[in-house]
Amino acid sequence: MTDTLILHGMSSPNVTKVVLMLEECELDYELRHVAVFNQEQFTPEFLALSPLAKVPVLEDPLLPGQPLAESGAILFWLAEREGRFLPSAAGPRAETMQWVMHQMANYGPMLGQLNHFTMALERGSEPYATARYRAQAERLYRLLDDRLASREWLAGGAYSIADMAMHPWAFYLEMHKFDPAEHPALVAWRTRIAERPAVVRAQERIAESFHAKVGASMGKASRADYERFYGIGPDMPPAKLARVPE
Repeated sequence: MTDTLILHGMSSPNVTKVVLMLEECELDYELRHVAVFNQEQFTPEFLALSPLAKVPVLEDPLLPGQPLAESGAILFWLAEREGRFLPSAAGPRAETMQWVMHQMANYGPMLGQLNHFTMALERGSEPYATARYRAQAERLYRLLDDRLASREWLAGGAYSIADMAMHPWAFYLEMHKFDPAEHPALVAWRTRIAERPAVVRAQERIAESFHAKVGASMGKASRADYERFYGIGPDMPPAKLARVPE
Protein backbone atom coordinates (compact mmCIF):
# COMPACT_ATOMS: atom_id res chain seq x y z
CA MET A 1 0.00 0.00 0.00
CA THR A 2 1.36 3.41 -0.97
CA ASP A 3 1.84 6.04 1.71
CA THR A 4 0.90 8.84 -0.69
CA LEU A 5 -2.23 10.84 0.09
CA ILE A 6 -4.36 12.03 -2.84
CA LEU A 7 -6.14 15.38 -2.74
CA HIS A 8 -8.76 16.02 -5.41
CA GLY A 9 -9.50 19.66 -6.12
CA MET A 10 -8.62 22.88 -7.89
CA SER A 11 -7.22 26.28 -6.93
CA SER A 12 -9.97 27.36 -4.52
CA PRO A 13 -9.61 28.56 -0.91
CA ASN A 14 -11.08 25.36 0.51
CA VAL A 15 -8.59 23.24 -1.39
CA THR A 16 -5.73 25.61 -0.58
CA LYS A 17 -6.26 25.33 3.17
CA VAL A 18 -5.76 21.56 2.97
CA VAL A 19 -2.63 21.91 0.85
CA LEU A 20 -1.24 24.26 3.53
CA MET A 21 -1.74 21.54 6.14
CA LEU A 22 -0.23 18.82 3.96
CA GLU A 23 2.88 20.95 3.46
CA GLU A 24 3.11 22.00 7.10
CA CYS A 25 3.05 18.32 8.09
CA GLU A 26 5.55 17.45 5.31
CA LEU A 27 3.34 14.64 4.05
CA ASP A 28 3.74 12.84 0.74
CA TYR A 29 0.72 13.79 -1.38
CA GLU A 30 -0.53 14.02 -4.93
CA LEU A 31 -2.83 16.75 -6.27
CA ARG A 32 -5.46 15.65 -8.80
CA HIS A 33 -7.32 18.32 -10.71
CA VAL A 34 -11.12 18.17 -10.86
CA ALA A 35 -12.45 20.16 -13.82
CA VAL A 36 -15.40 21.67 -11.97
CA PHE A 37 -16.12 24.12 -14.82
CA ASN A 38 -16.61 21.14 -17.16
CA GLN A 39 -18.91 19.21 -14.79
CA GLU A 40 -16.33 16.57 -13.84
CA GLN A 41 -17.56 16.76 -10.24
CA PHE A 42 -20.88 15.29 -11.36
CA THR A 43 -19.43 12.12 -12.87
CA PRO A 44 -20.33 8.85 -11.12
CA GLU A 45 -16.66 8.30 -10.29
CA PHE A 46 -16.35 11.60 -8.45
CA LEU A 47 -19.76 11.38 -6.79
CA ALA A 48 -18.59 8.09 -5.28
CA LEU A 49 -15.89 10.15 -3.53
CA SER A 50 -17.99 13.21 -2.72
CA PRO A 51 -21.80 12.79 -2.88
CA LEU A 52 -22.38 16.57 -2.82
CA ALA A 53 -20.05 17.01 -5.82
CA LYS A 54 -17.71 19.27 -3.87
CA VAL A 55 -13.95 19.64 -3.66
CA PRO A 56 -11.66 19.00 -1.86
CA VAL A 57 -11.69 15.27 -1.25
CA LEU A 58 -8.85 13.46 0.48
CA GLU A 59 -7.94 9.82 -0.04
CA ASP A 60 -5.69 8.67 2.78
CA PRO A 61 -4.09 5.21 3.01
CA LEU A 62 -4.96 5.25 6.71
CA LEU A 63 -8.66 5.47 5.74
CA PRO A 64 -8.88 2.70 3.12
CA GLY A 65 -12.08 2.88 1.11
CA GLN A 66 -13.21 5.98 3.02
CA PRO A 67 -12.67 9.19 1.01
CA LEU A 68 -13.00 12.27 3.18
CA ALA A 69 -14.83 15.37 1.95
CA GLU A 70 -15.34 18.80 3.58
CA SER A 71 -12.20 20.86 4.09
CA GLY A 72 -12.77 21.43 7.80
CA ALA A 73 -13.20 17.72 8.44
CA ILE A 74 -10.02 17.04 6.46
CA LEU A 75 -8.09 19.55 8.58
CA PHE A 76 -9.36 17.97 11.80
CA TRP A 77 -8.45 14.52 10.52
CA LEU A 78 -4.94 15.50 9.48
CA ALA A 79 -4.37 17.30 12.79
CA GLU A 80 -5.41 14.18 14.70
CA ARG A 81 -3.45 11.93 12.35
CA GLU A 82 -0.21 13.88 12.78
CA GLY A 83 -0.71 15.22 16.29
CA ARG A 84 0.08 18.74 15.08
CA PHE A 85 -1.56 22.16 14.73
CA LEU A 86 -4.45 21.34 17.09
CA PRO A 87 -3.67 21.90 20.79
CA SER A 88 -4.06 19.02 23.21
CA ALA A 89 -5.07 21.14 26.22
CA ALA A 90 -8.85 21.40 26.52
CA GLY A 91 -9.27 25.19 26.41
CA PRO A 92 -6.93 25.98 23.50
CA ARG A 93 -8.19 22.93 21.63
CA ALA A 94 -11.83 23.98 21.96
CA GLU A 95 -10.99 27.54 20.90
CA THR A 96 -9.12 26.30 17.83
CA MET A 97 -11.98 24.02 16.83
CA GLN A 98 -14.41 26.90 17.31
CA TRP A 99 -12.48 29.13 14.90
CA VAL A 100 -12.22 26.41 12.28
CA MET A 101 -15.99 26.18 12.46
CA HIS A 102 -16.34 29.98 12.31
CA GLN A 103 -14.54 29.81 8.99
CA MET A 104 -16.60 26.89 7.74
CA ALA A 105 -19.98 28.23 8.87
CA ASN A 106 -19.53 31.97 8.39
CA TYR A 107 -16.50 33.21 6.47
CA GLY A 108 -16.61 30.64 3.68
CA PRO A 109 -20.36 30.80 3.00
CA MET A 110 -20.77 34.58 3.40
CA LEU A 111 -17.66 35.58 1.44
CA GLY A 112 -18.49 32.96 -1.16
CA GLN A 113 -21.96 34.45 -1.63
CA LEU A 114 -20.45 37.92 -2.01
CA ASN A 115 -18.12 36.46 -4.65
CA HIS A 116 -21.13 35.08 -6.50
CA PHE A 117 -23.11 38.31 -6.56
CA THR A 118 -20.15 40.58 -7.35
CA MET A 119 -18.05 38.39 -9.66
CA ALA A 120 -20.25 35.71 -11.19
CA LEU A 121 -23.19 37.98 -12.02
CA GLU A 122 -23.31 41.18 -14.04
CA ARG A 123 -22.67 44.18 -11.81
CA GLY A 124 -25.86 45.68 -10.40
CA SER A 125 -28.09 42.77 -11.40
CA GLU A 126 -28.90 41.78 -7.80
CA PRO A 127 -28.56 44.94 -5.65
CA TYR A 128 -30.25 43.57 -2.52
CA ALA A 129 -28.23 40.35 -2.45
CA THR A 130 -24.99 42.21 -3.15
CA ALA A 131 -25.66 44.70 -0.36
CA ARG A 132 -26.66 41.98 2.07
CA TYR A 133 -23.55 39.87 1.61
CA ARG A 134 -21.28 42.92 1.50
CA ALA A 135 -22.62 43.93 4.92
CA GLN A 136 -21.96 40.42 6.21
CA ALA A 137 -18.43 40.48 4.78
CA GLU A 138 -17.73 43.87 6.35
CA ARG A 139 -18.77 42.54 9.76
CA LEU A 140 -16.63 39.40 9.37
CA TYR A 141 -13.51 41.22 8.18
CA ARG A 142 -13.87 43.67 11.09
CA LEU A 143 -14.19 40.83 13.59
CA LEU A 144 -11.08 39.18 12.18
CA ASP A 145 -9.04 42.37 12.34
CA ASP A 146 -10.22 43.20 15.87
CA ARG A 147 -9.34 39.74 17.11
CA LEU A 148 -5.89 39.74 15.55
CA ALA A 149 -5.10 43.17 16.95
CA SER A 150 -4.48 41.55 20.35
CA ARG A 151 -2.93 38.21 19.37
CA GLU A 152 -0.50 36.76 16.86
CA TRP A 153 -2.66 33.78 15.84
CA LEU A 154 -6.38 33.19 15.64
CA ALA A 155 -6.84 30.67 18.42
CA GLY A 156 -5.18 28.42 20.94
CA GLY A 157 -2.11 30.61 21.42
CA ALA A 158 -0.20 29.15 18.44
CA TYR A 159 -0.34 28.78 14.67
CA SER A 160 -2.96 26.12 13.98
CA ILE A 161 -5.49 24.68 11.57
CA ALA A 162 -7.70 27.68 12.44
CA ASP A 163 -5.17 29.98 10.77
CA MET A 164 -4.79 27.64 7.80
CA ALA A 165 -8.56 27.46 7.34
CA MET A 166 -9.00 31.22 7.36
CA HIS A 167 -5.87 32.33 5.51
CA PRO A 168 -6.90 31.69 1.85
CA TRP A 169 -10.20 33.50 2.40
CA ALA A 170 -8.48 36.60 3.81
CA PHE A 171 -7.10 37.47 0.37
CA TYR A 172 -10.58 38.43 -0.83
CA LEU A 173 -10.37 41.60 1.29
CA GLU A 174 -9.15 43.78 -1.59
CA MET A 175 -11.23 41.95 -4.21
CA HIS A 176 -14.29 42.80 -2.12
CA LYS A 177 -13.26 46.48 -2.23
CA PHE A 178 -12.37 46.84 1.45
CA ASP A 179 -9.41 49.00 2.40
CA PRO A 180 -6.46 46.95 3.71
CA ALA A 181 -5.24 50.04 5.59
CA GLU A 182 -8.35 49.77 7.75
CA HIS A 183 -7.52 46.13 8.56
CA PRO A 184 -3.84 46.31 9.58
CA ALA A 185 -3.88 43.38 12.00
CA LEU A 186 -5.54 41.13 9.44
CA VAL A 187 -3.00 42.10 6.77
CA ALA A 188 -0.05 41.58 9.13
CA TRP A 189 -1.35 38.13 10.12
CA ARG A 190 -1.96 37.26 6.48
CA THR A 191 1.62 38.23 5.65
CA ARG A 192 3.11 36.23 8.54
CA ILE A 193 1.43 33.10 7.25
CA ALA A 194 2.27 33.76 3.59
CA GLU A 195 5.97 33.93 4.48
CA ARG A 196 6.07 30.52 6.14
CA PRO A 197 8.19 28.09 4.05
CA ALA A 198 5.42 25.48 4.00
CA VAL A 199 2.93 28.04 2.71
CA VAL A 200 5.33 29.13 -0.01
CA ARG A 201 5.73 25.49 -1.05
CA ALA A 202 1.97 24.99 -0.99
CA GLN A 203 1.36 27.92 -3.30
CA GLU A 204 4.00 26.62 -5.69
CA ARG A 205 2.38 23.16 -5.76
CA ILE A 206 -1.04 24.68 -6.35
CA ALA A 207 0.24 26.83 -9.20
CA GLU A 208 2.08 23.92 -10.78
CA SER A 209 -0.78 21.43 -10.46
CA PHE A 210 -3.90 23.55 -10.95
CA HIS A 211 -3.57 27.01 -12.45
CA ALA A 212 -3.14 26.09 -16.11
CA LYS A 213 -5.71 23.29 -15.89
CA VAL A 214 -8.30 25.54 -14.25
CA GLY A 215 -7.75 28.17 -16.94
CA ALA A 216 -8.14 25.57 -19.68
CA SER A 217 -11.32 24.16 -18.16
CA MET A 218 -12.83 27.63 -17.86
CA GLY A 219 -11.94 28.32 -21.46
CA LYS A 220 -13.84 25.23 -22.60
CA ALA A 221 -16.88 25.77 -20.37
CA SER A 222 -20.26 26.47 -21.93
CA ARG A 223 -23.05 28.54 -20.42
CA ALA A 224 -24.73 25.29 -19.37
CA ASP A 225 -21.53 24.25 -17.59
CA TYR A 226 -21.44 27.53 -15.66
CA GLU A 227 -25.12 27.33 -14.77
CA ARG A 228 -24.68 23.87 -13.33
CA PHE A 229 -21.50 24.93 -11.52
CA TYR A 230 -23.41 27.81 -9.89
CA GLY A 231 -26.38 25.60 -9.07
CA ILE A 232 -28.79 27.39 -11.40
CA GLY A 233 -31.63 24.97 -12.11
CA PRO A 234 -34.25 25.00 -14.89
CA ASP A 235 -37.01 26.13 -12.50
CA MET A 236 -35.09 29.20 -11.33
CA PRO A 237 -35.27 32.72 -12.79
CA PRO A 238 -32.63 33.38 -15.47
CA ALA A 239 -29.33 34.68 -14.11
CA LYS A 240 -27.35 37.55 -15.62
CA LEU A 241 -24.00 35.81 -15.61
CA ALA A 242 -20.90 37.86 -16.32
CA ARG A 243 -18.31 36.84 -18.91
CA VAL A 244 -20.07 33.56 -19.72
CA PRO A 245 -20.62 32.31 -23.28
CA GLU A 246 -24.18 32.26 -24.54
